[in-house]
Amino acid sequence: MELSWMTFIMIILASYRLTHLIVFDKITEPIRNLFLVKRESPSHQIKKVPKSMFGYLLTCYWCTGMWSAILLGSLYILLPSLGRYLIFILAIAGGQAILESFVGVNIKKTELYADKLKKETFKAN
Repeated sequence: MELSWMTFIMIILASYRLTHLIVFDKITEPIRNLFLVKRESPSHQIKKVPKSMFGYLLTCYWCTGMWSAILLGSLYILLPSLGRYLIFILAIAGGQAILESFVGVNIKKTELYADKLKKETFKAN
């Protein structure tokens, strides 16, 4: 089986998005919470920590990334007709997320700078 560079990039982007979906996104928080427990830290902050190895796997970006790469790579090899559609959708979402990270950070910096200018102008008057 030959894998084109474009397909490889799409699998990478899809794996990135699936990993982010599992580890960070709000929509999967109820699933993660099943495997987490609240604990108080020495500084009296309440934190959610894994209560099992599976909970750790759901909160570790590196671990989940490995498993989502295995899942999507295997899906593409074993069931290419189904895998290609899922990978295509996740790759688009992954690419969009990466672009949004760059654009969103710059927009937030611009808004912060504009707010700072308004405060300085207000103080000067």
